[in-house]
Amino acid sequence: MREKISVIVPVYNSIDCLEKCVRSICTQTYGDLEILLIDDGSTDGTDRLCERLAQEDTRIHTYHKQNGGASSARNVGIKLATGTYLGFVDSDDYIEPDMYELMMDAAGRYQEDIVQISRDEVDERGRRMPDVCIPPETTRFCEAETFLQELLLHQGDCSFCTKLVRRELFRKYRFPEGVLNEDFRLLVDMLQEIERIVILPKQCYHVVCRQESTTRRKTQDSFSRVFLDIVDNADRTQTLVDRVYPELHVYAVRFNLYQRLDYMLHVPISQMTRDNAFYNEVKKYLRKHVKDTVVNPYLTGKNKFYLLLFMAAPKIARQVHAFVRHPV
Repeated sequence: MREKISVIVPVYNSIDCLEKCVRSICTQTYGDLEILLIDDGSTDGTDRLCERLAQEDTRIHTYHKQNGGASSARNVGIKLATGTYLGFVDSDDYIEPDMYELMMDAAGRYQEDIVQISRDEVDERGRRMPDVCIPPETTRFCEAETFLQELLLHQGDCSFCTKLVRRELFRKYRFPEGVLNEDFRLLVDMLQEIERIVILPKQCYHVVCRQESTTRRKTQDSFSRVFLDIVDNADRTQTLVDRVYPELHVYAVRFNLYQRLDYMLHVPISQMTRDNAFYNEVKKYLRKHVKDTVVNPYLTGKNKFYLLLFMAAPKIARQVHAFVRHPV
């Protein structure tokens, strides 16, 4: 008997895309699946769609809960899962029919706890977009420390949607709730429990980039908390690296500076004030790390230029950035 996979799909107001997502899971060539649709308090009829889909395929199980966010829904799915391995699919994405077949074949052949498939990004019309994560040319075996190094260089894929994970690893860990950038935070912790990750080259997971994304600003002064959470995660990672992976210190410093640069490039100018404690802490951190900025070999010249400018004159730096991006 083949080992079962539990595929967890957090669902919230996904009436226009859920069916395509679920169909792509149901048509997997690896048939030993249970599909857990965790309805996170949908209000647009998605809850009824979940029930209809469950009636059409006995492998689908639907659970309804009060709204608590994607991490909360995933954690409910982890608790309910009975498979040996867990997979995660976001409700607006879809997957290739052989994705889990390929991943389970690799998990069995190489006896690894985490297998990663490659991904691509498409727009709402299905048109390919530039790759965010470059797939390897052939199957790659990546040591956990090397994988963390690549995450710190923004070269790795931290998404759990592209991972097949042995359920045993979740006995100790859960997705952090109430924060964003949660996949990165959990994966960094979980890397301590494994020796390596197998990365498969085929781009079987399709990320659908919708116009209303988590990090996209709706108005000039709106601001996603993801830019706060990435800074917090950078601090947590720096502490972990210095304790467990001291050889990666310079990479973690680069990551910390880069994440703060990302925050500064997105925080609304109206919030760059003396009474914004988080903003002032970011500015203080940058000014304390002038030397690290100048000498770090993993920051680009453009990174260093903006970081130094933000240290000296934050609002002018934002104006320069706006001019470069949107020249008059």
